[in-house]
Amino acid sequence: MKTERMYPRFTVTDKAAAAIRRGHPWVYDAEILSVEGEPVNGALVDVLGKKGQYLGTGFLSELSKIRVRLVSRNANDRFDEAFWDRKLRWAWDYRKTVMEEEDLNCCRIIFGEADAFPGLTVDKFNDLLSVQVLSIGMEGIKGFLIPRLVEILREDGQTIRGVYERNDVALREKEGMQQFKAWFPLPGEAAPESPITEIVENGVKYLVDVENGQKTGFFLDQKYNRRAVARLAKGKTVLDCFTHTGSFALNAAMGGAKHVTAVDVSESAVEMARANVARNGLEGVMECVAENVFDLLPRLEKELLKYDFIILDPPAFTKSRKTVANAISGYKEINYRAMRLLPRGGYLATCSCSHFATEEKFLAMLRDAAKDAGVQLRQIEARQQSCDHPILWGVEETNYLKFYLFQVV
Repeated sequence: MKTERMYPRFTVTDKAAAAIRRGHPWVYDAEILSVEGEPVNGALVDVLGKKGQYLGTGFLSELSKIRVRLVSRNANDRFDEAFWDRKLRWAWDYRKTVMEEEDLNCCRIIFGEADAFPGLTVDKFNDLLSVQVLSIGMEGIKGFLIPRLVEILREDGQTIRGVYERNDVALREKEGMQQFKAWFPLPGEAAPESPITEIVENGVKYLVDVENGQKTGFFLDQKYNRRAVARLAKGKTVLDCFTHTGSFALNAAMGGAKHVTAVDVSESAVEMARANVARNGLEGVMECVAENVFDLLPRLEKELLKYDFIILDPPAFTKSRKTVANAISGYKEINYRAMRLLPRGGYLATCSCSHFATEEKFLAMLRDAAKDAGVQLRQIEARQQSCDHPILWGVEETNYLKFYLFQVV
């Protein structure tokens, strides 16, 4: 690994320099004014302002519009193994500090730019790590990073039986990398026989398949929002929309709900939800239904069965600025229908996991939906993603999850 401090130098525009000073770690291709030296794709380069002032050091990606991803703004840093070891320890120590010990059973250890590992995600699911590498810079040093992280966790008493790479993401191709899924070869160790493990989150048991599950295997960012739902669910009849594998519904049932209906359009997701119901002994409380929520909510208005707590946890309706308007329309439709369906005094949990649907836009949508539904909302809580997915100020992409609990009055 390169240790000398002389790197190719990229001079950038005043706009890029200002963004870096505000904390953003990306330099776009159009912001580069000149290049000195012989840069190598995936290697480190220094970023300078127009007057030659040092702004930071990061990995070059010659095929991406995000041309440089910064990993440091300290001109004295030496990017040797000790540097990366220190950063890995900081990331793990942070999780140990902000989370309860039992919550470390399943948590995000590396959250990309928020931990200054651009393009790298590492999730811990009990005794397995699920890794996603989406930048050429992290790809180049993963051979050191991943085994070292396993060593750090084991030294701290964590049992790690294997690491699975979930690199089946189209974004890798924009970096010139192939998509694939495979066990990461830990030195001197055979690959585990099974990619499935059991996690316990908020007292709920789940089977997680790191090879075939969504994203890295399971959505960890709603951990404490699920706990908040459980607190409100006691004695209530609950409808959990877009349930996926049943996480919000299971938390509601464990929280003492009278009855929970979990709905998702995916038959396979519903089957997994049913398996989770059985695993937690909640067959008498929960039912799982495969149906399109956009069809279900209007139909429920005409039926006698009523719910006094509705949970809306849809997938990201937009992954670009171009489709934000359509996404807001979709959010409004389901929230309007839920507000119409709930009785006065009923409860609503609603969220968006797209950073393009900003908090300002999401709140405006909720106000419009409430107005059209003829109800008033009494806010109980406004929440965000769990603290193992930290929000780095100045990097809006890390601030993506909006979660609200309301009472309809």
